[in-house]
Amino acid sequence: MTDKEPPRLRIVRGDATPEEIAALVIALAARGPAPAGRNTPAETPSPWRDPARRMRKPLAHGPGAWRNSALPI
Repeated sequence: MTDKEPPRLRIVRGDATPEEIAALVIALAARGPAPAGRNTPAETPSPWRDPARRMRKPLAHGPGAWRNSALPI
């Protein structure tokens, strides 16, 4: 930031200590998007969280259906 740019953070009320301002800046920086130059690896979702894992094929009706209901897919 140069001297010509306005401040990006301004305390309107109260008397914040430098530690409180630093904590606020860190919280806001963590909440915002990543900087453009930063390479963050894309997280691949865990197979355990995949909703398709909870689905199964419908069970067939008719003779022998009870036997197929216990077999793995």
